[in-house]
Amino acid sequence: MTTENDILAGEQTTFSERAAQAGVVGRWSRANEVLPWRPDPRSRTQKWSYSDLRELAVEVSQEVKEDSGALRVLTMLNPGHPESEAAVGHLYAGLQLLLPNEDMHSHRHAATAVRFVHQSDGGWTAVDGNKIYVEPKDVVVTPSMLWHEHGNDGDRHVIWQDCTDDPLVTAMAASYFDLHPNRSHLGAKTGPADVPPTEHRSASFGGSGPVLRPGGGHVGPQELHYSWRSTKEALKAARPRWDGTAAVTLADTRGGSMTPTIGARFVHIPAHGVSQTSRQTGARIMIAAEGVTEVRIDDSVHVLRQGDTLAVPSWSWAQMRNTGDQEGIVFEYDESPMLGALGLYREEGQDGT
Repeated sequence: MTTENDILAGEQTTFSERAAQAGVVGRWSRANEVLPWRPDPRSRTQKWSYSDLRELAVEVSQEVKEDSGALRVLTMLNPGHPESEAAVGHLYAGLQLLLPNEDMHSHRHAATAVRFVHQSDGGWTAVDGNKIYVEPKDVVVTPSMLWHEHGNDGDRHVIWQDCTDDPLVTAMAASYFDLHPNRSHLGAKTGPADVPPTEHRSASFGGSGPVLRPGGGHVGPQELHYSWRSTKEALKAARPRWDGTAAVTLADTRGGSMTPTIGARFVHIPAHGVSQTSRQTGARIMIAAEGVTEVRIDDSVHVLRQGDTLAVPSWSWAQMRNTGDQEGIVFEYDESPMLGALGLYREEGQDGT
């Protein structure tokens, strides 16, 4: 039975409190907070020194061994969201070190991984049972849900950078991880019945100039491998853009984006060259592959030496400048294929183009 006190208590309850009890909120009260008029990323610009990270990776290699070696990775954290293992946006970056004569248990996961090789003499990745040896500045892809494993047949450390879409997969609640019943899957190609197709027809966004297909047109495991030699040849043959720079976009075997979620390219900045100032939706990460490149992000300037990594938040103005007498080459990977497929990709130059 409702009493007079119950009625008075109900009258004292605010609309916001009653709405909260119903599990709703008035959109008018927070539209500018949750629906900004322009891209408003939490990520901040951040640079990581390769020499510093390499020293830390070598140091920890004496402690993290055997089964734990598979996670011997230094994850790069963004100061805008240090609680999230994202270097910028929905992109992961981590430096991994493999000890001599070490190999990892074969596994597969929902995330797609791209690896940029910093140091290797005998390092390898095996995808779907096919072993691929890698050299410095090579790029190799391990597609979503394909069995893969890694190893080092040499007598020196192998160091590469993991470039993945783990933060995106986690945000979409689509994570998945399996260990293969056998430690190694080498030579045991599963075939198309056991794995999802790796081909896709996404357009390549965020790049210009020619595309570099993996393996130089060969069939087999090289379809996942972009050698540094092929990259250099493609950059040499690429026609410079109006600003003097040249770019080669990494594509799949049919010329689409390298993966459905991660796009990548190499950018060549000639001696004393300066790129156009531009911005794009979606985060991107730059890794200095060769030379010294000065990168201006909005109002901050960062000098990238070989191996250094730079996080570029979505819709940040970026310009690359080579102040030296030697050529500069930068490897970039970004979120453009995913945004393009959703109709959300946009880019513009500072001149309005």
